[in-house]
This record gives sequence, structure tokens and C-alpha cells, in this order.
Amino acid sequence: MKDSVSQRLIGKIRSGESFTRAEELALVIRLSIPAILAQFANVLMQYIDAAMVGNLGAVEAAAVGIVSSTIWLFWGLGSAGITGYSVLASQEIGAKSYPTARKLLRQGITVAVATGAILGAVGLMISPWLPGFLGAGADVAREGTKYFAIYTAAMPLLFLSYEAGSMLRASGNIRVPSFLNIFMCVEDVVFNYFLIFPTRLVTFLGFTFTMPGAGMGVAGAALGTVLAELCTAIPMLWYVCTRSPELAIRGEKGRFLPEFPLLKKAFKIGIPVGLQHTVMCCAQVASTMIVAPLGTIAIAANSLAITAESLCYMPGYGVSDAAASLTGQCIGARRENLAMRFGKIATGLGVMTVMGVLMFIFAPIMIGLMSNVPEIIDLGATILRIEAFAEPMFAASIVAYGVFMGAGDTLIPCLMNLGSMWFVRLPAAWL
Repeated sequence: MKDSVSQRLIGKIRSGESFTRAEELALVIRLSIPAILAQFANVLMQYIDAAMVGNLGAVEAAAVGIVSSTIWLFWGLGSAGITGYSVLASQEIGAKSYPTARKLLRQGITVAVATGAILGAVGLMISPWLPGFLGAGADVAREGTKYFAIYTAAMPLLFLSYEAGSMLRASGNIRVPSFLNIFMCVEDVVFNYFLIFPTRLVTFLGFTFTMPGAGMGVAGAALGTVLAELCTAIPMLWYVCTRSPELAIRGEKGRFLPEFPLLKKAFKIGIPVGLQHTVMCCAQVASTMIVAPLGTIAIAANSLAITAESLCYMPGYGVSDAAASLTGQCIGARRENLAMRFGKIATGLGVMTVMGVLMFIFAPIMIGLMSNVPEIIDLGATILRIEAFAEPMFAASIVAYGVFMGAGDTLIPCLMNLGSMWFVRLPAAWL
């Protein structure tokens, strides 16, 4: 699963060789394509969850929607250390300091598992009352509690997979984590199909047969996602620890206990990232609380529209992954001008998106795939068409943030994102 052309071009960064403009563009595109496919797969997995649960009814769709923003809040809290270690690893790899990069991998694994365990325990403790606190009625709260408890209990595993994938991307290997995430989407469909729905008669090509099912509903959607993540985490961790040329630690002695100097450097980079995710997700929680009093239909439509919108801006996150890896390696190799050129190319690709147009045209279909309730479809489509106008520049801002991330400069873009959310979006939503 190697991309020899990309690896050759990445090698030119580390060896100090010059690039033509065509090579710079080619490298950004070659790294972006698998990352975009992986981001689509991740969002498609959420889309599938929402579609399967949404077709159970408005209550089930609202149950997932009411806790989704808090799940992203937990992801934000856990991302700080992991992001810091992967950015440092990217820079060390660019400088050809591979032993230090492997040290960062070992210690990053420990930080990921410990963070996941702490957040998982907190999630289990707050799950019984969280949906009610966010404004859900009794029926929605009951199902939301199940979803949130199962998902957060698996966070040590989820963060471990995220750490392994982040480290591979930091080394310039975007293909392996991307394709594993695509397989995870397929696995999620299979697990959900058998866990969400009860045993039933299915007709296919004129044949009717009994399809077994656990009938777990919302809880089945959470468990299916967790099982898919497990089936991805194992090969992801195996590959980074045994096959990565820059990061393989198999057979090498080293400390997994975090060392304070590296921990300090990682959190200096990661804390603004974690702070941004945390405060942004708190804003999402506040937004959910603004919407919740409008009723079950509004909660469900808002949640499904957010999921559908993700399909349109996720290409930006794919390009952002490529930009962060290239920028980090250029900074490590002391090639700041090359880092600037890669950053400009990647951000330009982020602006050149037609996804907003497609989202405007196909809004009713996108929502209709996730719900069969006419009121939800109508309201969700209206939301999507309003959001469509923001997509090009939103994608560009996502890519630009990846450039800053690779450079280890996370504070300024963090403050800009927080300002746009808390001083523009939330006041406007409240009004």
C-alpha cells in the first residue's frame, strides 16, 4: 500500500532538494486524495448511523442528536496531547531524527490511553442525566443516555486508534490510515445492520428470508460504531509499530512513560487545539440547548443537517491532513519557504470546492436518506440550503488551520475560531 511517487517527493523535503511548482502541487494532491476519501468514509459512517437510527423514528434521531455535541466535546478534550505529539513527530521526521520520533510515538500511546480512560469514566458518570440537562424529554433522554454511555466507555480504544493514525499521517503515510478508515465504514454498516434492527423478513431479488438482528435500536448504533473502531484500531496500531520505516518500535527498547520535557512541548502545541475544540464544542452544546426547546422535530432536523453538511466540508479536512504533514516536515527540515508554498497551494485547493452548490441542490435528498418524517426533511433541507453559502470559505479555513498545525503555531487560529463561534454564531442563533 505504498505510494512510491509520494514517498520520493517527501524524501526531497528531508534531503533539501528543490521542487518544481508541478511537483509541489502533485504532492499536495497525492496526499490529499486518500485523506479526503477517509474523511468521506468517517462522515459516511456518521451518515449511516443517522440514517439507520433516523428511520426508526424522530425520537431515536433526536436521541443521537442531543448528545452528539457533547461527544465532540470529549474528543476535543482528548485531542490536545495526541495532536501535540503527532506535530512534534512530523517535525522530527522532517529533520531525520527518527529515534526521537519513535520516542514520541511510545509516549503518545500512553497519553492517548490514559486520556481515554479518564474521559470514558467521566462519560459513564454523567450519562444518566446529560440528555435531560441538554433539554431532552424523557423518551429522548432515555435513548440518548444509552448512546452516550456506550460511546464514551470505548474512548481509550478510540483515542488509541486516533494516535496511531495521527502518527502515520505525520510521517507522510496517509494511505494506510485512510484506507483503514474506509474499511471501518464498511464494517460499521454491517455491525449496525445486525445490531440496530430486530429479526425480520427481508425480500431480495424475489426471495424472502429471515434476517437475524439484535433489535438494540440506538444502543446498537453506538455498539456497532465501537466494534468498527476496534476492528480498525488493531491493524492501525500494528502497522505503525511494526511496518512504518520511520516509526516502527518493534524490537526497540524505550520508555512508554511520558517524559516531562516532551510532555511540556506536546501540550504547548496541543493545549490551544484542545481548548479550541473544547470551547467550540461547548458552543455546539449551547447551540443544542437553544434548539432543544423548539421540540423533537427541530432537534432531529438540526442534528441530521449537521451530519449532512459534514459530507460537504470534509474534503477540507482531507487536504488539511496533507497540509499539516507537509508543513511539519518542512519546518523540521528547516525549509520554511517550502512550507509556505505548500500552505498556499493547500489553502487554494480548499477554496476551490463545489460541494456547497451540490448541497444546495440536493438538500432534500440528503436529509431524506436519513429520515422518513416529512417535517424533519423539510426543516433539515432549509437548514442545509442556508449553510451551503458558507462552505467554500469554511473549507479554506479548515485547510489553513492544518497549515498552522503543522508549523506548531496553534494559538492565533484558535482565538480566531473561538471569536467567530462565540461572538458571531451563538448570538445570531439566540436572536
